[in-house]
Amino acid sequence: MAIEISKIIENWVPNNSKVIDFGCGDGSLLFKLKKDKNVLGYGVEINDEKIISCLEKGVSVVKQDIDMGLDEFESLNFDISIMARSIQCLKEPSLALNKMLNLSKECVVTLPNLGYWRCRINLAMGRMPVTPDLPSSWHETENIHLCTINDFEKLCDDESITIKQKVFLNPDGKEGIMSSMNPNFYATEGVYLLEKK
Repeated sequence: MAIEISKIIENWVPNNSKVIDFGCGDGSLLFKLKKDKNVLGYGVEINDEKIISCLEKGVSVVKQDIDMGLDEFESLNFDISIMARSIQCLKEPSLALNKMLNLSKECVVTLPNLGYWRCRINLAMGRMPVTPDLPSSWHETENIHLCTINDFEKLCDDESITIKQKVFLNPDGKEGIMSSMNPNFYATEGVYLLEKK
């Protein structure tokens, strides 16, 4: 996960909170949150190698396919749930969003933006886009529900989900003037803090 995204998420996570990270990868974010903000953190991951990395860092992790459900976590009363760069890989992103907001008061979601101008050029040339935020060819990608910034924000509105804060990143993984002015065209990634209306 890019440094800028980690910093944004860290700023949104309260000190001493209870956090669950869906698609936690190697556990780097949870490790940092535990160290810097004294969080009680749990990860959910499907990849065995990444689970081993979590355990080596002392991060509590459960092996689970997020598409198979999140119901078993409902009684654990999390303060915040995180799904960084994973929601577009799910079969039912809207269901996952709602379940996350049943598990916690707030959730953080990050996603690549298919509306980014380079993606549009690739599509106009008859090719699926390959960018730093969408690095895999169409036949290698885990992404099954790519969307634009506008699509995601409409989904939030349709599902009565409030966007409390949002940050748009440029190809360098940083906030920029252009990506903030017209995120659907210039941002490569959106980072959202959400809650139920």
